[in-house]
Order: sequence, then C-alpha cells, then structure tokens
Amino acid sequence: MGRVIDEIFEILPQSFVYVFDNNSSDSSYKIVETKIASMYDKSLYLYKVSTQGKGAVMREAFALIQADCYVMIDADTQYDVSALPSALNMFFTQKLDMLNIARESESHIYRPLHSFGNRLFSKSAQILFGTKISDMLSGYRIFSYAFVKSFPAHSNGFEIETELTIFALQQRLRTAAVKAPCKARPQGSFSKLSTFKDGFKISLMILNLLFTERPLFVFGILSALCLIVGIAFSVPVVMEFLETSKVARFPTLFVCVGLGIVSVVLLITGLLAYLITCSIREGRYLAYLNASRFFTTRCDEN
Repeated sequence: MGRVIDEIFEILPQSFVYVFDNNSSDSSYKIVETKIASMYDKSLYLYKVSTQGKGAVMREAFALIQADCYVMIDADTQYDVSALPSALNMFFTQKLDMLNIARESESHIYRPLHSFGNRLFSKSAQILFGTKISDMLSGYRIFSYAFVKSFPAHSNGFEIETELTIFALQQRLRTAAVKAPCKARPQGSFSKLSTFKDGFKISLMILNLLFTERPLFVFGILSALCLIVGIAFSVPVVMEFLETSKVARFPTLFVCVGLGIVSVVLLITGLLAYLITCSIREGRYLAYLNASRFFTTRCDEN
C-alpha cells in the first residue's frame, strides 16, 4: 500500500490520491493514516467503505470524487505505476473515455484457474459484445469525468470490471487498451478474488448484461430454436396428413402449435425489450453529454 502511494507521488507529484479501505484486515488503514499525518499538503485522502465489494467501493468513489480524469489502480503493488505517464498521454491525446491497461505478465504470477477464467471471460465478451479488450478483468484503468458521472455501477463485487467494459462498449464511448508489465504480489499477500465464487458472479453478470443490453439477440435465438424444434416435430405430422388426409398425432400437433406461439411471443418480447434498452441507452448518453458539458464549463471557468 505505502509503496504504491509513494510511487504515484514520485511519478505524478501534482496528483490527488484517494484511498478507499474496504474492511481490510491488515495494517493498510494505519499505513495511510500515518502517511497523511506526515504530509504537509492535502493531496492524500482516506475513506472507509463498510459495504463489502469492489463495486461498492467504486460506486462510492465515483460519486465522491470530482477530477479531470480518474485512475483506478489496486494497491497490491502488482501494477506498474511507471506506465502511467505514457498511458495518460495516450488518454488525453486520443480524447478517450476509458483506457484499459492490460496486464502483461509471466504465467506463473497468477493461479492457473485465474488466468484461464480471465481469458475465458475476455473471449466471451469479445464474441457476445464485440469488445476488443483482451484483459477484461484488469483493475488498472483511466476514466474521463463524463464516463464516471454517467456510469450506473450496479455491481457490488469484482464483476464491476465486466460492467465497466460492457457499459463503454454499449454506449459507444471512446475506448482503447494498452499493455503494461505486471509484477508478482509481495510475499504473504493473497488475492481476495475467489476463483469459483467470483467467477460465478462474473458469469451471471455477463448473462445479465446479455439480456439487458442485447435482448433482441437473446430472445431472437430462443425464438428461432423454438421455431426450428416446432417445425422439426411438425414434419412427420404434415407428411402423414398429405398421405392419408388424416391427423393421427394430435399431441404432437399441439406441441408444434405451442412452440410456434412461444416462438412468436419470444420474438415480440425481444423487440419490446430492445426498444426499452434503446430508451435506457439514450438516457445514459444524455447523462454522459450533460456530464461532458459540465466538465467543459468547469474547465472554462478555471
């Protein structure tokens, strides 16, 4: 914790650092308190967030902090702080809303299941949502003021990183990715990320976002499946009717008709959900534009 803070002030001396403690069981809180007491200027702030989860912390941070840009970084010393100047230069030069700093590390740094899970989720997001970000679960990112103030932040845990990525993509915000070295954790330090518990939560988040952000795609597939199964079951019934002019399989016929009705209902549901999603996106984009205008006005005043 202390080393990360020192590195940030050494590389970016004019920055303001906000530390959010989320029920830590080590000496992190005391370390930051000691640093604050020893500083002459007020550029280091410490806040305690009682609601457990990274998503809860980010929701609190995004609501509290007013800044030109926001750098999110975990304090476990794994992320390379020296990559910040070039990343910030890229962020401002390209006028981005989110810059994802992907981890570039040796394979032995992470547990095999963690690495596999990250690759699996990143690939799933690439296929389902079209994102090009290779490290979707990176905790090292830079955000614009407009992004922060328009981001809904529904998640409570580590799945917040998935929500960040999909939100930027669905709102068609300006995003980019860059790689930076990632170091091993200090000896005796362990990740709070649970391979199976948090992996399950991230899977549910992707599934939930798929239904809320791409409803026509999901319900369209379900509708098509019902229609295909219904047609497959109806072929023998139709063939028999053409040969004998009789319908001997009424139960099968009822199933086919039922599947056809379900298919139509699913398609209509998808269309209605899509219209609602479009309305929600429009509201989010208006919030983004309002935040952008407020930020521009504030910069002009300064």
